[in-house]
Amino acid sequence: MGHATTLSQFLILSTSRFSRIGSRTRFLSKPTPLSGSFSPIQVTGQGFRCCCSAAATEDTSPSVKKRVVSGVQPTGSIHLGNYLGAIKNWVALQDTYETLFFIVDLHAITLPYDTQQLGKATRDTAALYLACGIDVSKASVFVQSHVRSHQELMWLLCASTPIGWLQKMIQFKEKSRKEGGENASAALLIYPDLMAADILLYQSDFVPVGEDQKQHLELAREIAQRMNNLYGGRKWKKLGGRGGSLFKIPEPLIPQAGARVMSLTDGLSKMSKSAPSDQSRINLLDSKDLIANKIKRCKTDSFAGLEFDNAERPECDNLLSVYQIVSGKTKEEVKEECKHLSWGTFKPLLADALIEHLSPIQARYQEITAEPEYLDKVLAEGADRATELGDVTMRNVYQAMGFYPRRR
Repeated sequence: MGHATTLSQFLILSTSRFSRIGSRTRFLSKPTPLSGSFSPIQVTGQGFRCCCSAAATEDTSPSVKKRVVSGVQPTGSIHLGNYLGAIKNWVALQDTYETLFFIVDLHAITLPYDTQQLGKATRDTAALYLACGIDVSKASVFVQSHVRSHQELMWLLCASTPIGWLQKMIQFKEKSRKEGGENASAALLIYPDLMAADILLYQSDFVPVGEDQKQHLELAREIAQRMNNLYGGRKWKKLGGRGGSLFKIPEPLIPQAGARVMSLTDGLSKMSKSAPSDQSRINLLDSKDLIANKIKRCKTDSFAGLEFDNAERPECDNLLSVYQIVSGKTKEEVKEECKHLSWGTFKPLLADALIEHLSPIQARYQEITAEPEYLDKVLAEGADRATELGDVTMRNVYQAMGFYPRRR
C-alpha cells in the first residue's frame, strides 16, 4: 500500500445521483464497469475528491459510519511524501469515518530487506502514526502481520485472480525488472492480491490513494467483483449463507493537494524511501539544520517569480504545494504571497514552515517511543479490533467457497 497506503470520500451513498450533507452537495458518478477506470462527476469537501460508483455500499443510514482503511510500509524513514500524501489526511478522516490504519509489514518483504531492522521500523512507523495525530480513541492502529486473516484471504483471492491481471501491473513490471526478472520473488507478483485482501477483509467503503496508486485499487475492485460473481448471490445462499455480495466494492479517496509529493532533486519523480540520495526527501525526523540544508540545496529553476501549475516548472509547483499544506494557507493565498518572490527568499520561508510544522510531531514521537508498553498496548488493541472485523468476512468467504467448517 504504498504502499502504503493508502490507498479511502466524504459521501453517504444513495441510489440517487446526489446526496446533500449539511450545506454541501456531493455528486455521485454514474456507475462504471470495473475496467480499471473511474469517472467522477464532481465531489468536493474537506480537501478530498472521490471517484465513485453508486454500487459501493449497502447501508445508507447516516448513523453508520463508512469504513476507511490504509497503511504504510515500515521500510526506510517515513518522509514528507508519506505524511502529506497519506498520514496527514488520515487525521482528517478519523473524525468522519470508522478508520483502520496499519503498518503493512508483510508488503515490506516482497523485496530484499534487513531482518534486523524490520521490527524496529515497524514500531517506529506505528509511533509516527500516533505522533502525526492518529487518535486511538477514534482509529484502530495495528500491525498487518498481527492479523492472520490478511494472509488467509490473500490466498483465497489468489485462487480466483487471473495471472494475466497481476502481470499487467506497472509496479510489478518495474520492480521485477530491477530485481533481475526471473530472480524477483513470487511475492512481488501476488503483492496486489495481498493489497486487495488488506482492503476487502474489512469491507472497506473507501481507501485513500495517491494518483499513482489507483491501478492497485482498480485491481482490488475487479477482484472483489470477480469473487462476488463466482461465489456470491444464490450460489452462496445454497450453501447456507445470506447470499448477496461477499465484498463491498471500495472507492478511492484522492486528496486534492499533497497527494503526490515529488523529489527535492527531480520534480518529475515521486519522493521515495528507495531513492539512493537522502537529499531527495525530507524525513519526518530530520533535524532543523538538516531540513534547512535540504531545502537550500533542492533543485529549482531560473524562471522569474513563483507559480503553480506550470508544466515547465515541476519543482516550483511541488515546493509551492508543500508550502501551501504545511503553512495551512489556501492556494490563492500562496499564489499572491509568492508570485514575485525569488528562490533565495522563498526557500528559507519554506524551511521555516516545515520546521514549525514537524517540530511538534518530532516531540510527540520522542514521548511515545519512551513508553514502549503504551505502544504495544495500542497495537494489541488495534489488532484485536481488526481481527474481530476480519473474522466475520473470513467465515463468509470460507462458507461461500465451499470449505468444510470447523465444528469445535
